[in-house]
Amino acid sequence: MELKRKVNNVLFATGCLVLLGGLAVFAGVKQASRPVGQVIVTIGNEFNNYFISEREVTSLLTRNGEQRLEGSTPEELNLPALEARLKAHSFVKDAQVYRDLAGNLHADVRQNRPIARLVHADTRQDCYLDADGNKLPLSSLFTARVVPVSRPGGQPLAASFFQDSTGLRYLELLRYIDEHSFWRAQVAEVFIGANGKVSFTQQIGDQQVEFGFPENISEKFAKLMVFYRQIPPALGWDTYHRVNVEFKDQIICE
Repeated sequence: MELKRKVNNVLFATGCLVLLGGLAVFAGVKQASRPVGQVIVTIGNEFNNYFISEREVTSLLTRNGEQRLEGSTPEELNLPALEARLKAHSFVKDAQVYRDLAGNLHADVRQNRPIARLVHADTRQDCYLDADGNKLPLSSLFTARVVPVSRPGGQPLAASFFQDSTGLRYLELLRYIDEHSFWRAQVAEVFIGANGKVSFTQQIGDQQVEFGFPENISEKFAKLMVFYRQIPPALGWDTYHRVNVEFKDQIICE
């Protein structure tokens, strides 16, 4: 009797699993054959950037309205191709295009984020720089509040400047500024001299900070923080016009 009860329980459990599996297969088949309902665009905006709009994403997906997506059958959709269109946009860091069980088409977009703006004598050459050292075009939709970077006379930086072994050190400096909220707010403009040395102006204080080559970055900013905490409170912000943190264990003020 006990054996019969166990067998019945096993059969019942097996039947439930088969039923659930059948329902899942049925739902999958039904979803796979369902035409597209709505196109739902989601743009990640954790950094308050607005370089690409929902309207622009939809335009990319539909080739400016030439390819209608609502009502399309699964056979007419090429999800990898739709993703590729979005990823080709300069300000799209990543994109995923997929369908849900209701048949809606989702496009989830993560924006690329600039950390600096490269400034030139000819403003038409201005562009943004992202954390990977890639140049991004300016946007008519949004102006990012990032540190400007320039060279003497507005000379342009080569396209690969922030990609080679030397330029990566400058990129590391810009990343450091961007990743620390105090320095992101305090550094007004960065200058890369003809000799490769870095200096910058400040939002508060008239001093020109001479940083030297982009090495020992955290130590140099720590020395500058010592200056902020000790000198201006005692002598005022206008006492010195030049602060040099280039040399090890030294802060030179003039």
